[in-house]
Amino acid sequence: MQAFTLANIGRIRMAYRVYGALLDSLMSDNPKLPTLRDVARKAGVSTATVSRCLNDPGKVVKDTRERVQAAVDALGYMPNFAARVMAARQSQTIGAIIPTMDNAIFARGLQSFQEELHHEGYTLLLSSTAYRPDIEEEQIRALVARGADGLLLIGQDRVPGIYDFLRQRNVPSILAWSYAPDTPVPCVGFDNRAAMRALAEAVIAQGHTRIGMIAGLSAGNDRARNRLQGARDAVRRAGLSQDALLVAETPYGVQEGMTVFRQFMADPAPPTAVMCGNDVLAVGALREAQRLGLRVPADVSVTGFDDLEFAHIVAPALTTVHVPHRAMGRAAARALVTMLRTQKPVSSVELDTTLQRRASLGPCPSERDNHRVAP
Repeated sequence: MQAFTLANIGRIRMAYRVYGALLDSLMSDNPKLPTLRDVARKAGVSTATVSRCLNDPGKVVKDTRERVQAAVDALGYMPNFAARVMAARQSQTIGAIIPTMDNAIFARGLQSFQEELHHEGYTLLLSSTAYRPDIEEEQIRALVARGADGLLLIGQDRVPGIYDFLRQRNVPSILAWSYAPDTPVPCVGFDNRAAMRALAEAVIAQGHTRIGMIAGLSAGNDRARNRLQGARDAVRRAGLSQDALLVAETPYGVQEGMTVFRQFMADPAPPTAVMCGNDVLAVGALREAQRLGLRVPADVSVTGFDDLEFAHIVAPALTTVHVPHRAMGRAAARALVTMLRTQKPVSSVELDTTLQRRASLGPCPSERDNHRVAP
């Protein structure tokens, strides 16, 4: 431990003076900016009335609200956010930490999540982790330090101790895009393993006994891991050898889907169906099949997961698993707001997924030799 020399004490005193000055500037009326008192004076009402108009307008008559709003607009008044947070002990902000912003996997769910929060008077702060648990931990701690009232987290995999950190600071959190009955905090999601198992069973029912699986990276990603396990469950239940499932893990991306699909097709015994861990990978597989001159599904079937907006637009339309992204986002927001307002835990919510059968899945072809691609 560093000794408390006179120089160190001087630095500590200087830090406290700077911190105190900052608090004073936040809590006091800045003469260069319009204040709540200025708005009240211009509108001819009390400061308490102005505060009610801004924070709870439903309790103020229309004429008064309009006069206060006119004064706010004329003066260019902005509420002192820092002072409000310190007084109310809530920031009215929710943090959401997602694995990626590179594609549309989380877009629809987050849009509904944000819309529901806005309806309840909360603002959303969004960050992404590039699927790195260490970055997620940094962002969780940073959002809590900046006053986030609650957090939306994706999936179940994260560094040990983070839930204790949130519990000690009384910051509620919700897990989404995944469901399990024994999660340490409530979750609003679906069973990734069961959903992929149902899709794999549909593929096997078409006669496919040599199946490629382009999976997402499973390390630190329970959704990718469970989807892969679901495919393996289906293979085992069908009485097929585990060698019947050819697996490659890769980051989510169109180019990555193209690369792995090309590798699969260069195998001496290429798969007759390629299942993908999400629709983004599946679009890459479809594109590469077309580039190689393979017909989908006559020569090889391709499936995805998520049912993103482009899944029914691509040619052929993509067989995939429909995930109720919008319902999940709304339910997660309502659960988090309920916890904030009641200070009590809520029950987890399991949502159903559905299989979307489209043109990209067909029967196993009887002849593949003419379409095999050389390594």
